[in-house]
Amino acid sequence: MNDFTFEEQQLMSIYNPGTRLGLIHSLVEMHTYLDKDEQELKNLTDSAIAKLNTITDAEFDALDLVPDFLP
Repeated sequence: MNDFTFEEQQLMSIYNPGTRLGLIHSLVEMHTYLDKDEQELKNLTDSAIAKLNTITDAEFDALDLVPDFLP
């Protein structure tokens, strides 16, 4: 399984609808709204999507995608 960075995990936790394919769809959709000056977020999103495409649904279900900012 690919190792997701802390930043990727936080991004995924924000957009996670509960399934791997749903998250990929949410991230792809969000990516279309990013401006040219948001290259760092674009790169982060692209990296997360690429890694999500290489894991199984079972591996996705094992991820701990709870935002760090929640109590």
